[in-house]
Amino acid sequence: MVLFARGLYRIARASARASRCQWALSSLQSPRNQSTQLLESATHFYSPIDSSQKEKLDPFSLVADELSLLANRLRTMVVAEVPKLASAAEYFFKIGAEGKRFRPTVLLLMATAIDAPILRPLPDTTVDTLPMELRTRQQCVAEITEMIHVASLLHDDVLDDADTRRGVGSLNFVMGNKLAVLAGDFLLSRACVALASLKNTEVVSLLARVVEHLVTGETMQMTTTSEQRCSMEYYMQKTYYKTASLISNSCKAIALLAGQTAEVAMLAYDYGKNLGLAFQLIDDVLDFTGTSASLGKGSLSDISHGIITAPILFAIEEFPELRSIVDRGFDNPTNVDLALEYLGKSKGIERTRELATMHANLASAAIDSLPESDDENVLKSRRALLELTQRVITRTK
Repeated sequence: MVLFARGLYRIARASARASRCQWALSSLQSPRNQSTQLLESATHFYSPIDSSQKEKLDPFSLVADELSLLANRLRTMVVAEVPKLASAAEYFFKIGAEGKRFRPTVLLLMATAIDAPILRPLPDTTVDTLPMELRTRQQCVAEITEMIHVASLLHDDVLDDADTRRGVGSLNFVMGNKLAVLAGDFLLSRACVALASLKNTEVVSLLARVVEHLVTGETMQMTTTSEQRCSMEYYMQKTYYKTASLISNSCKAIALLAGQTAEVAMLAYDYGKNLGLAFQLIDDVLDFTGTSASLGKGSLSDISHGIITAPILFAIEEFPELRSIVDRGFDNPTNVDLALEYLGKSKGIERTRELATMHANLASAAIDSLPESDDENVLKSRRALLELTQRVITRTK
């Protein structure tokens, strides 16, 4: 069972290396192809929803105490000398508006999941210059990740002219665009200070690259040509930059801080990358199928802003005439209605879910490929990470 999953994972890794940015799209031209069936077969063996597995875990409850500490530290970290800036910076860190802390949960679980025997020692220089305990440093990565994430949300809301976020008024709607942008910048600066305190150049480089990716992804979204707008490869690259880079590189940072091997670090990275891609693809689906009450935002928000996502891209493959409607833009509500009509006739929603499932399964395979362990806490955290892959693709909000 484990060998099969590892074999599948290595095949997927080898295929990914053969074509840097293809994202396995050629294998998805037919929704029910051999590759998809192989992944589904693998899931039958190791998915946490299999009835032969132990009872389900609540991933969030496993790290609830740490998440509480982390939330308190985050609120402390965003205190500023200027009251208005402090109030803006802590807007989405307040109790009741802080969300589920999905990313910190993943990182804290990953920190335990890779707690296998370390095969190489930490560099002496790193040990000598780092006063913090390993777990505290890994918690710091979780805090940094959340600050970068919230900063990106603040900036995105300004760019999108959004009026809600997480079911409450967006910061730009409540306090104005200028203060929202400054609050985002302030959070990034606090994240940089925390990152520097880790005194690990490789981790600093990784998370600095994440910020670059966020800017690159947003720019790609704003400056697309007609050809790029209708390219699935371009869309998936942009999605990696905007969504998956943060969680994948943060997972890798967790492993690097623990002194794990390059192979384990890459397994952590690949889990985060595929989980992030699956998460965004389901977001794409929910933008068409969800309601404003469950999503905390208006439905059809992407297409109303002219953003073309996976469901529409798959629909274009089935109905090429949809391309001309996309090129005309969606300022005219009639074009939105026409696009939705084509989407309804297509398998765009179904194929997007299948693509999300494929990435979720690859994330699960990465966890199954971690070094074997008989430590109960390690195994429990790995099961929780597998459970998260299922929650991501079955969520309704």
